[in-house]
Amino acid sequence: MAEPLIIVGKGMAATRLVDELSQRALGRYSIAVIGAEPRLAYNRVLLSPLLAGEIGAPDIELKPAVWWRARGVSTLYGRAVTAIDREAKTIALEGGLSLPYAKLVLATGSSPLKPPFPGIDLPGVATFRDTADVELLRAHAERGARIVVIGGGLLGLEAAYGLSRAGGKVTLLHLVDRLMERQLDGEGAALLAAEMSKRGIAVRLNAATKGFVGTDKVEGVELAGGTIVPADLVVIAIGVRPNASLAKTAGIATNRGILVDDGLASDDPAIFAIGECAEHRGQVYGLVEPAYEQARVLAARLAGKDASYAGSLLATNLKVSGVGVFSAGDFEAGEGDELVVLRDRAAGIYRKFVLREGRLVGCILVGETSGALFYLGLIRSGQDITAMRADLPFGEAYCVGEAA
Repeated sequence: MAEPLIIVGKGMAATRLVDELSQRALGRYSIAVIGAEPRLAYNRVLLSPLLAGEIGAPDIELKPAVWWRARGVSTLYGRAVTAIDREAKTIALEGGLSLPYAKLVLATGSSPLKPPFPGIDLPGVATFRDTADVELLRAHAERGARIVVIGGGLLGLEAAYGLSRAGGKVTLLHLVDRLMERQLDGEGAALLAAEMSKRGIAVRLNAATKGFVGTDKVEGVELAGGTIVPADLVVIAIGVRPNASLAKTAGIATNRGILVDDGLASDDPAIFAIGECAEHRGQVYGLVEPAYEQARVLAARLAGKDASYAGSLLATNLKVSGVGVFSAGDFEAGEGDELVVLRDRAAGIYRKFVLREGRLVGCILVGETSGALFYLGLIRSGQDITAMRADLPFGEAYCVGEAA
């Protein structure tokens, strides 16, 4: 008889896990996927183009209902899991339903950070995390509202891009001196900021938010120096917090996220965690690729195979406001490292490579990201690239020819 396997959360990590399991262990488990959002699993990466009106709502769906049925998966949507009883091996759902499990996978994702700024509860202060947020944001943008986005990381840039494309007058505020400081150096970030400004998005750096002003609704953002930036809508996009409270309440070990070993198991051997809610070797990944890598490893283990997760190499590949941005590995050069740089300011192109002992350890591409996967492969392989060093900025075709 098939073992009951429950997956809590129905996002991209959960969908990939079911996909991998169906290829490796079809019929071994009786799978139920439970999610609080009242709709089929969708691709959060596509929320920005959805907001921009470049794609429609059906385009973000990960798999159709028939796909889940064909794999024998029970899906419960619009039902939050409220508790885990580890002794009885059951979970409790909103509304009183209780379900048994032999194995439980937590893929609960994360929630937007909302710091306790004065005025945070004013109507018109929003986040950018799900399809409900997109509907609210688009309604404001389409009527040409003044919109302030707080946060110059991935999420904030994607929100600003989508809102601007949808018709909003967008100002982007960022606390530090450069955009995407976790993925870009100063020069790459400055180029990105200039390109965003060309596209009508006002970028303000070193802008510390003090609070929000307004009476019945938000009317502006007050900065630390006392300046007020007028706003009809404020979008907070400064990061996310892992959804680990369900595990924590059940007595499962947590830190920032749910602590997992190299097999993605928690300190309860029947309970696993993957994706944005999981913390592995001190690292919580807020990106899709690590979640997919974790899903692959966990599916193999649940299928009875040997597999272990050693962590992920962080890489970012996206198009922000029509500008290609790629970043991977250790992109800030240390002592003894060698830099290879190609810059074409007129064309808005910047390509930087960090070499350590003849090997590529990091790179940044802004404006032109062709060859990104080739460079990522070089970083991952750790191979000696001395022979192709001079041709590195020009892409795979040049490098492969030179190496040959």
